[in-house]
Amino acid sequence: MNWRSILTLSAITALGVALLPGTIMAQQKTLKEQLTGTWTFVSSTGKQPDGSPVWGSDPRGLLIFTNNGRYSSQLLRSDRPKFASNNRLQGTPDDNKATAQGTISSFGTYSVDEANKTYTIRFEGSSYPNQEGTEQVRPFTITRDELRVTNPTTTYGGPPSQLFYRRAD
Repeated sequence: MNWRSILTLSAITALGVALLPGTIMAQQKTLKEQLTGTWTFVSSTGKQPDGSPVWGSDPRGLLIFTNNGRYSSQLLRSDRPKFASNNRLQGTPDDNKATAQGTISSFGTYSVDEANKTYTIRFEGSSYPNQEGTEQVRPFTITRDELRVTNPTTTYGGPPSQLFYRRAD
C-alpha cells in the first residue's frame, strides 16, 4: 500500500467510527439536555392516610422543561367529579374541594446541578399558593425515556415521594 491509500483508508475509518451511534466518539448529552422536553406523568409513591395513591389509579400530568430554563408542571387525579353547574365559578364546596385536592400545577424557572444530579425549581405561580416565591431542589435520574424525581416536600404533608414520568417527545 502507498501513503495515499493508507491515508484515505484511515480517513474513511475515522469518519465511519465517528458517525456510529453509541461509540466512544459520540458526545454524551448533559443532564440538562436530557431533562429538556416534555414528560407525561405515570405514577408516584405518594399515599393518602388510608394508603390509597395520592393521584388515584389513573393519574394524568405533564412536566415540561424548556431549553431556556422555564418549566411547567400539572398533575391531576382522573377521577375528579365534574361540576354539576358546568361552571367553574359556581362549584359547590364539594366540587371545589375535589378539584383543590385532586390537582396541583406550577410554573417558573429551573436550573440543573450536573454534579449533584438535581434540579432546582423556582415557583413563580402555583395552584398551591404556599409554593409561590419559594424554590425546591429535586434529585432526579433519567434512564432511557423514564424520568424519576424525588419531591422532598410534598404539598399534602406526607414524606418525600418519588414521581415517575415517561418522555412524551
